[in-house]
Amino acid sequence: MQQLRCGTAAGTMLLAVLLLVISAARAHNITKLLAKHPEFSTFNDYLTTTHLAPEINRRTTITVCAVDNSAMSDLLAKKLSIYSIKHTLSLHVLLDYYGANKLHQITNGTALVATMFQTTGAAPGASGFVNITNLKGGKVGFALQDSDAIDAMFVKSVEEAPYNISVIHISKILPSEVAEAPTPSPSEMNLNGLMSAHGCKVFADALQASDAAKVFQENAIGGLTIFCPVDDAFKAFLPKYKNLTAAGKISLLEYHGLPVYMSMSMLKSNNGVMNTLATDGASKYDFIVQNDGEVVTIQTKVVTAKVTSTLHDEQPVAIYTINKVLKPIELFKASPTLSPSPAPAPEEEKPADAPKPHSRRHKGTTTPAADSPDDSPSDEDSADKTADDTGSAARLDGWRFVSAGISGLAALLLL
Repeated sequence: MQQLRCGTAAGTMLLAVLLLVISAARAHNITKLLAKHPEFSTFNDYLTTTHLAPEINRRTTITVCAVDNSAMSDLLAKKLSIYSIKHTLSLHVLLDYYGANKLHQITNGTALVATMFQTTGAAPGASGFVNITNLKGGKVGFALQDSDAIDAMFVKSVEEAPYNISVIHISKILPSEVAEAPTPSPSEMNLNGLMSAHGCKVFADALQASDAAKVFQENAIGGLTIFCPVDDAFKAFLPKYKNLTAAGKISLLEYHGLPVYMSMSMLKSNNGVMNTLATDGASKYDFIVQNDGEVVTIQTKVVTAKVTSTLHDEQPVAIYTINKVLKPIELFKASPTLSPSPAPAPEEEKPADAPKPHSRRHKGTTTPAADSPDDSPSDEDSADKTADDTGSAARLDGWRFVSAGISGLAALLLL
């Protein structure tokens, strides 16, 4: 039975490998696609400048409505801020695939499609939706949902990779007073209000009551990324938070911020150790950013938290929600499940009653109790370790199955 379970697990692993191969084959790069068409060079440049390009690249089933250099000149003549330009261009990224054939075969002659602007949280109501309409004579028109007239026409297909990405040429920029509206500068941004309105009020209130709030606001000008724990997570943590010294509270809050702007695509492509706002010389206060596909995690030596949503992502500020409070090793003891275990000493050399090592405490901080539920290994961890200790033989058979499966996959790919 154990061998059967391992064989099933190995088969699942083989399927995962196959999906990774397919995913890699379907990856796209909007900058490279548009680079082959110089008439869209200005549009392409601003996709990079506004950081929309990496967001487009990480998505699938998407349509980019590109405009030529002349149409971009009309937009730039309005002297909009870079943030308003980003909002406007994000209206031209449809969150569905529309190649030339699909555009001319729309059911009932019209379709309402969400755009990337709708996902930013800056589009009130349905202002981030676009209507696509089949017109007489084989023409296709584009208009914002609240528009009474056709705003732009389909010109031609530029690049198509069904059903992953389509790049089409439309005649002009889709006009939107909402997207073009002035946006507050980073120094004027109400970070606490933004977090409070999107499920992070407890964290935001703690930040507002601390001197750390000034540090966050000052960094918003040059670049800032915030990982704010959702309300339930920070509420559960409040007893431990209240036990910290004043300096410890500031360090913990600053530990949830990076002194640089990191979009979601940047987080996924820059895995590794990152310094935080709390980092100060010997006081490292760093953590590891890691991703597994679309899932991004923040790993300290005490806890691992998962990024659950994007609250705000406009350079130079990005704000993400996380499902746990980030606990730095400088303030809390390491979790046995997250720290590497030393190799056991040979049996003949182990003293009968070896003394336990003393734990160090960070000066000026409070260490939580040893029996804290989130600082101790879970039953699942213990069960997993038991399974690891008893299943080595079955695991060998499972890996033989994986090896055979991968060999078969390689043979199929070579056909």
